[in-house]
Amino acid sequence: MRNNHVVRCFVAFAAASFAAGQAGAAEPKESSKEQIKRGEYLVIFGGCNDCHSPKLMTPKGPQPDPARLLSGYQANAPLPPPPPAGTIGPNPNQWAAVINADFTAWLGPWGVSYAANLTPDTATGIGGWTVDQFIQTIRTGKHLGVGRPILPPMPVDNIAVLSERDLRAMFAYLKSIKAIKNQVPPPTPPK
Repeated sequence: MRNNHVVRCFVAFAAASFAAGQAGAAEPKESSKEQIKRGEYLVIFGGCNDCHSPKLMTPKGPQPDPARLLSGYQANAPLPPPPPAGTIGPNPNQWAAVINADFTAWLGPWGVSYAANLTPDTATGIGGWTVDQFIQTIRTGKHLGVGRPILPPMPVDNIAVLSERDLRAMFAYLKSIKAIKNQVPPPTPPK
């Protein structure tokens, strides 16, 4: 939250592009601990907590709630009323999107998107996913690699350039964190 999200996405994209260019080289074997540590680094660097973690208000502004890291939009949390009709859209005199105070729900021309639960809970998170499903989700921009499109603001195009090694590391880290049961609602289509 301390850094500008757009700048962070650009830096992440540049780093990922460099990493993707290096992907042709033989990838080193990593221990599980090293892979998880690298995945944690990539998740933090990529700003995943910015949208996928509920926030606590601190003297430094909103910060990810350590008790609910990466659990996504909180089930049954009320949304503020939408802004007046005609204020969100693709024109320069309109807002492109508005967000809730947690940064876990986004309203834009695509409707309302809710940050997914990335914890290893098998019923409501990614606990039942395979590493291949995770990689396909990122590579295709579709849920489980074949489902509905992953909606803004998720920067799937930026993350998709990461090497398979990096995506596997991210998945290993996400599978290692505390499972939190939290059923995120499906996206709401535009009105």
